[in-house]
Amino acid sequence: MLHRTRTVVAAVVCGTVLALGACGGSSDTADTTSTSGVTGQPVAGGEARILALSEPSSLDPVVSGNNAVIAGVIGNALYGSLMIDDAAGKVVYRMAESFETTDKGASFTLKLRPGLLFSDGTPLDAAAVKFNWDRFRDPANRSTYLADGSLIASTEVVDDVTLKATMVSPVPSFAGAIINSSLNWIASPDALKKGQAEFDKNPVGAGPFKLQSWTRQAELRLVKNPKYYDAPKPYLDSLVVRAVTDAGQRINTVTSGGADIAIDSNPVNIDKGNSADLNVNVAALNGGFFMALNTRRAPFNDIRARQAFNAAIDLDAANLAVYNGTGEVPETLFTKDSPLYTDVPLHKTDKAKAQKLFDELAAEGKPVTFTFTSFASTENRTLAENIQAQLSVYKNVKVEVKVVDYAEVPKLRSTYDFDILVSSAFFTSPDPRLTTAFASGSAANLSGVEDKALTDALAAGRVATTDAERRTAYTTVQKRLAELSPLVFYTRPNFAAIAGTDVGGLHQYGSGSLLPEEVWIKK
Repeated sequence: MLHRTRTVVAAVVCGTVLALGACGGSSDTADTTSTSGVTGQPVAGGEARILALSEPSSLDPVVSGNNAVIAGVIGNALYGSLMIDDAAGKVVYRMAESFETTDKGASFTLKLRPGLLFSDGTPLDAAAVKFNWDRFRDPANRSTYLADGSLIASTEVVDDVTLKATMVSPVPSFAGAIINSSLNWIASPDALKKGQAEFDKNPVGAGPFKLQSWTRQAELRLVKNPKYYDAPKPYLDSLVVRAVTDAGQRINTVTSGGADIAIDSNPVNIDKGNSADLNVNVAALNGGFFMALNTRRAPFNDIRARQAFNAAIDLDAANLAVYNGTGEVPETLFTKDSPLYTDVPLHKTDKAKAQKLFDELAAEGKPVTFTFTSFASTENRTLAENIQAQLSVYKNVKVEVKVVDYAEVPKLRSTYDFDILVSSAFFTSPDPRLTTAFASGSAANLSGVEDKALTDALAAGRVATTDAERRTAYTTVQKRLAELSPLVFYTRPNFAAIAGTDVGGLHQYGSGSLLPEEVWIKK
């Protein structure tokens, strides 16, 4: 049974309302997301066996990824969430009571629920949030979300439950950056000060679960946190999470009853889950996964090499190889349901143009040779190998494939030591995600593209107050990305929680981040 938690919604979170405190409610009154699974009243007790796409390199929020790909469910289990978005893209508050701006995003005031406690009994207060958010802004910590954290100029504790964040420049939609990043996860400052190695042994958060054990390359075991603020949640007594990178193994294990839930992004598995009448909860977003071409070094510091790569690749062929044709190739940046949709193609295959450019570069003594750095998942490896095979029919281009573990993500994102690397920019509202991904000087700009017209258009989209103004700005963004060719979007994101028929309470928010406190299993 397919349940979509969010179709593409209005591009401005809560419309044009800047005082985000008016957008959401408390978790005990609001419908946080669409829900799928068995119906009826939640049942307490039991253990959920969850298959994740990857294993985190650390449990420290600053280097963790709050999305389906890098085990967002683990972060939600350990730390809970300050806020989430619902099926309509509106902000819903959890550990936070409000997050408001009165100056069009130049600063924000965060109000916490009173009485929040970490699992060790110490308070989760405004000082703890400040300590965590300040760590994201420090390049030395190599945060996965350095670009998001760097949007903050300073933080100030007003009182025990109030924090003021002043931005480098106005970011009216900054709540979206929190929801889609691990800024949403607050860990104990005392525990973090002991260093990452000690923290990974005993992470301290205020989430619905706490760590019982972590056997690397095997499993994480988590048990119910009795100090969690939102009783009677979590409904489950415990979680067992293990990483399974093989797509076929994930769906087969759930189908056979060997696991309760699989976190997935593979369209083939989503299709199989629906065919088997499993519970399938999907979060559909704008943007997508892309191949980032590193413009900082040869060969892709030459625009002709990037344009040749773009023109050479047949994305339908890649879709067939990777997803048996079940994926959606993003022809445009926004889906047709978005108010920001414009029919500006992101990619066009032109084999004659590609060969001409490859030959031109070779004649200048610059034949195109590069390494495609792939992660260990079935999808990534298959994509890299398919691109290698596609380019093998051209002259004057050579491709090597290098497979690395997901644990290398923070290092690759901070050192930019790659030629081509898969990354993503998916979103409901485009800002700040597109700005952090493609603006000049952004730490999250993996391709390293530097273009004034692109950066100016992103800035215009950020401060625009109408859909028409935003559509104009993001049309320019799409045109510049197509012309500069710093990346190739190859599939739309469809993040899914695929579960057995006895599992209820499948809630996702943000970028396919599953809320484990909502899950229950019918006995």
